[in-house]
Amino acid sequence: MSERWKYQIKSGGLWGVFMTAFNVLFEIKEKPFMQQITTSNFYIRAVGFILMGIFVLGYFNWKQKAKRDTTNP
Repeated sequence: MSERWKYQIKSGGLWGVFMTAFNVLFEIKEKPFMQQITTSNFYIRAVGFILMGIFVLGYFNWKQKAKRDTTNP
């Protein structure tokens, strides 16, 4: 696996997991934790956040890292 994909998965995957956990905690007053994680909507949103984090956020983070590495050798 290339260094780019490792970086994208690491940075974007962490963002996706963080956003999923943040949304669960944000909605904890409306729905209990167990009720939230037993719905299919939770898993669809979790996969969406993780994929968006890897492919979108991870890509832009990689481009910034590559730009930073070329300007500061």
